[in-house]
Amino acid sequence: MKFCSLIYILLLSGYISQAQTKISGNIKDNKGKPVPSASIVLKDTYDGATSDSSGNFSFTTSEKGKFTLAVTAVGYKPAEQMIDIAGSNITINISVKEEVSELKAVIISAGSFEAGDKKRVTVLNSIDIATTAGANADVTGALKTLPGAQQVGESEGLFVRGGTAAETKTFIDGTLVNNFFYSSVPGIAQRSRFSPFLFKGTVFSTGGYSALYGQALSSALILESIDLPEQSSSDIGISVLSLSAGHQHLAKNKKSSWGVSYSYANLWLAFKAIKQRQDYSKIPEYHEGDANFRIKTSETGIIKYYGYFSANRLGIITPGIDTTGYYDAFNIKNFNMYHNLSYRESLGNGWKLTTGVSYSTNKDNIEGRLQDAAEKEAEIPALAYKNFGLESPGQYFNAKAVIDKRLMGISVIRFGGEYNYSNDKYHYTLYNGQKFTSSIIDHLKAAFAETDIYITNDLAAKIGGRFENSSLLNKSNIAPRVSLAYKTGKRSQASLAYGVFYQNPEKKYLPSPDVLTFSKATHYIAQYQKVTSKTTFRTEVFYKKYNHLIKTDMVNAAQQVAVNNNGYGDAKGLEIFWRDKKTIKNVDYWVSYSYLDTKRDYTNFPYAIQPNFAAKHTASLVMKKFVTKWKTGFNMSYTYASGRPYYNIMHDGNGYTFTDKGKAMDYNNVSFSLNYLPNLFKKDSKTFTVLVLTVNNIFGISQVYGYNYSYDGSRKAAILPPSRTFVFLGAFFSFGIDRTEDAINNNL
Repeated sequence: MKFCSLIYILLLSGYISQAQTKISGNIKDNKGKPVPSASIVLKDTYDGATSDSSGNFSFTTSEKGKFTLAVTAVGYKPAEQMIDIAGSNITINISVKEEVSELKAVIISAGSFEAGDKKRVTVLNSIDIATTAGANADVTGALKTLPGAQQVGESEGLFVRGGTAAETKTFIDGTLVNNFFYSSVPGIAQRSRFSPFLFKGTVFSTGGYSALYGQALSSALILESIDLPEQSSSDIGISVLSLSAGHQHLAKNKKSSWGVSYSYANLWLAFKAIKQRQDYSKIPEYHEGDANFRIKTSETGIIKYYGYFSANRLGIITPGIDTTGYYDAFNIKNFNMYHNLSYRESLGNGWKLTTGVSYSTNKDNIEGRLQDAAEKEAEIPALAYKNFGLESPGQYFNAKAVIDKRLMGISVIRFGGEYNYSNDKYHYTLYNGQKFTSSIIDHLKAAFAETDIYITNDLAAKIGGRFENSSLLNKSNIAPRVSLAYKTGKRSQASLAYGVFYQNPEKKYLPSPDVLTFSKATHYIAQYQKVTSKTTFRTEVFYKKYNHLIKTDMVNAAQQVAVNNNGYGDAKGLEIFWRDKKTIKNVDYWVSYSYLDTKRDYTNFPYAIQPNFAAKHTASLVMKKFVTKWKTGFNMSYTYASGRPYYNIMHDGNGYTFTDKGKAMDYNNVSFSLNYLPNLFKKDSKTFTVLVLTVNNIFGISQVYGYNYSYDGSRKAAILPPSRTFVFLGAFFSFGIDRTEDAINNNL
């Protein structure tokens, strides 16, 4: 009996052995690389295996018939293949496609520097801006250390890749900001109005920006305000220039907050200590305040409001260039108010809504006077135009709605519309008391759509377009935009971008006696970048073609008006950016270089020439180090720009011609700042103190921006900075939250 049982078991084992089928093969991705740790199973059975480091797998099964072989692997899309198990061993190779994910996907970045709490590629955040020596905590001051931006010191604004300051527009939470800078003062660049600490995200696009934005030929600065603060806090600031105080209150449930702040600035003490080249009949004085609230409407929704006002005035007197013994007096009073309300919410099923409205007013009261040595108004017929009064109130409204729909993977399509209303009024009072009034009103309507298509983690495209209609011009335009990005390595990628951009004529040249159209710029960009956790390398080449630029003619000695769109030009160049937090221990530094070759025939230029705001070579070196032992941060910056051209262009009766031209000296500036934290080592501190010392142009290097000319062209005077060196000293206190980590710069 035992012998029979043994024979039975042996026969049964042989039968089972003969019934087993071996299934083996290899798993690779769509690039032909092996996929390790993939799970391979016969669906609806317990049979399967896991691939080894070479992607190979093998297992046996006793099943018969048709089955589905399923393959799954982390980071890849599931794959299935039908097989027929008939007793013979099966060898099968399966290819799986990489799953597109936000963590691995290539970034569409041509033409843009991005920073924010959700971005993997951080270039300059708010702390970088505040601690960049020479930037004076001005958003645009720090951005001038990046490639593409010019070092223009006599006028406010961002001059980018051969474009004027008016060709760069700023957006906060999606809506256009008018009068982002303080009102212009002859020969003195004004800073931007808003603190960098208002913003959690920054996109500085030097070209090829999204179809969601328009009316900027050269560049877009896109700022996203913070959501809820970390906790309630109060701030006090004391400096040689100003006094400030503010409070932010976070609700106990952390679903809402509100805040207010106020500051007063008077430059009397600073100007007493540091002699200014201009004589001030009215020392610059500023009153500013803001308020905000934020309400979380759901886990994904939030309403944000920010309001701001500014009232300031100043008066300067400079020696007259037109005749000796006389002086040019300039006085300005400005009032500016800005409101921004935004809302975003996820609607479910991959839908998202983002809306925003903004309203602002700006009013300048300007007086110009030609004065004698006794500060009395002078009456010289040829220079009578210098005695004038100008009141220019303006109102601006912007509304935008964007709808996003998530597609397969992380691909998305977005579309929406925008409405811009602007009403600029000008009330002139001439030297003889005669008054003129003009008004420039525009209703600009836009529709846009674009899609981010992620074909794989290594290949993505942004394709979009924008339609605009201007009531001022009574014309419409269509602007296509395309960007491509391809990942060339684990941390490197290449990008291409093409786009068409349109812009209305600058309002300082309006109204026009002739029919005008949009100015146009076409951008072509190629970029390569390699980014690690401690280093960033970027290089771009670009070509920009201008069409339909504004040409002007003189109405009188003080005013030019637009007469046609016959202007044209181009700009091409190379840019390099390197940031390194690794090579030198506890030192963060970046280097940028820009080469720009640009010419344009616009305004009163006789023909296409290099504009006087563009330098061929621009470079910056920024270094930061925090020494914990000394509780002090050391920050240094060096900026260089090759000499910019200068021209005197006059009308000789037959047309415009040069009466003088040349090239200014090279620009060099070394600035330095110290940040001292006296309470650095106090654990669990609910207060934070920082003492700041900043010295701009610490070596007093001579700087000449260009030249001003007399009305007849017989004399010229150098355009110089208000002072060779400027020193800022201040102390800032925060109660309720310790900002030490921020001050040290937690990116180190």
